[in-house]
Amino acid sequence: MYSTYEQPEFDVHDPAEIRRVIYEAYCNGKEAAANGRAADYIPELAKADPGDFGICVMGAEGDPIVFGEVEKRFSIQSISKVINLAAALKFLGFRETFSHVGMEPTGDAFNSILKLDTVSDLPFNPMINAGAIQIAGMLSNVMDFGELLDFARAFCMDDGIALNEAVYRSESETGDRNRAIVYLLKSKGVLQGDPEKTLDLYFRMCSLNVNARSLAQMGLLLACDGQNPFTGRHIVHPGYIRTIKSLMFTCGMYDESGEYGVRVGIPSKSGVGGGIAGTVGHRFGIGVYGPALNKKGNSAGGIAALEHLSHLLKLNAFS
Repeated sequence: MYSTYEQPEFDVHDPAEIRRVIYEAYCNGKEAAANGRAADYIPELAKADPGDFGICVMGAEGDPIVFGEVEKRFSIQSISKVINLAAALKFLGFRETFSHVGMEPTGDAFNSILKLDTVSDLPFNPMINAGAIQIAGMLSNVMDFGELLDFARAFCMDDGIALNEAVYRSESETGDRNRAIVYLLKSKGVLQGDPEKTLDLYFRMCSLNVNARSLAQMGLLLACDGQNPFTGRHIVHPGYIRTIKSLMFTCGMYDESGEYGVRVGIPSKSGVGGGIAGTVGHRFGIGVYGPALNKKGNSAGGIAALEHLSHLLKLNAFS
């Protein structure tokens, strides 16, 4: 494994040095993946090969730098929460969106209902399941799945994104905790849509098939303030992008967000399918795929790779 915390002097903007560090990050991630295991609480996710690992780093100019398994499709899972939030902000606005969900980290597991039941009637933030389900309820009143899928394709700059039917069925059949969340929201009188319609949209969005390249492209769109740098098309307003990146930084890595913020310091969002999408302002989008997860539900290899990249290339938001 390459040492992450040795910082030899080199030009962090030199393309050859950037490529070298990305390769080192890939090697570290591949090695760290041996310490994790694929998610099994959604049966379809347990079929992933825990040895898979890939990284894609994409800038607005030049070809992406890729190593490993970057083309294999996998389910986006919780990274879809970023897309849903972006759609809510774009089509409903900031005031309406945050009238129904908060902006605070919880310190709890992503699927916990503890604080929703005992502390607050509204979900704490859009990056936990309760908050994302609330967002899905709001979206279900103004968009159908096809329209939200089109938005996801534009947001990830990937027309190949499609629904993984097997994962969707597996999610629907085993999603009892998410079903409990939607009916808890309904019982409190705060759910903004029909519970079954809301849950179906939520499950479908979690079951989108992406790859590491898709996630890097999403990260690049965020880095470019919501504009597709290849077509010039504006997808989401820059002010909303700042909001999204702030919530990714504070809440995007489940209840590991604080430690990740210190060690990596890149606005990121993970999913239990093994993906992590990261965004480095006006420089890079980063996508990693490694289905071997740590105890917090984050890609073990992905975190190791991103920590290496951040430290050596000085990508931390506070560097």
